[in-house]
Amino acid sequence: MSRGSTERSAARGEEIINACESLYQTMSFKEITLGEISAATGCTRTLIYHYFQTKEEIFLALFAREYDSWTADLEEIGTLKGTRDREMLAGALATSLQKRELMLRLLSVNLYDMEENSRMERLTAFKVSYGNSCETLRRLMRSWYPGISEDDLQSFMLSFLPLLHGVYPYAHATAKQKEAMEKAGVTFVKWSVYKLVYQSLLKILP
Repeated sequence: MSRGSTERSAARGEEIINACESLYQTMSFKEITLGEISAATGCTRTLIYHYFQTKEEIFLALFAREYDSWTADLEEIGTLKGTRDREMLAGALATSLQKRELMLRLLSVNLYDMEENSRMERLTAFKVSYGNSCETLRRLMRSWYPGISEDDLQSFMLSFLPLLHGVYPYAHATAKQKEAMEKAGVTFVKWSVYKLVYQSLLKILP
């Protein structure tokens, strides 16, 4: 394949992913179909199948792109100057995740479906993006805490990464969920992604 053909192919793949992202702003994962994506891009389903076999593969590619963006954010945090204390790191990480609400939504709501209904090569490509973010986070922690032990680092990772699965639902309760909590006598407290992550990090950072 020539360079021009490769670039056109990559651009078309990005167009499909962008359409999926745009639809996801106003529709649920279940509502979005390959037909909806086809209409949004002007691509036939046959052409979409050339790039992605299922809608889950498109979402997984979008998810990988979000992880790549977060990895870039983590690398930028590693260049911050000033007093490197817990509060500064917690604030920087919370800000990075406030920018990645799409990533948090996919992580909390649709991860299982995306992974289960994607080909192994697509899932592996996603895991590369996920793994890069984990390794970058590890490097950031070693940079911030030069004397951190491997056990303490692992303890932080095992506390922080699972935490991310629950951030989006806490920050974005639906109207139906709020109504049910009110009827059940459960007090609803509105927390932002930033506040949830920041307060949690102050508890688990070394």
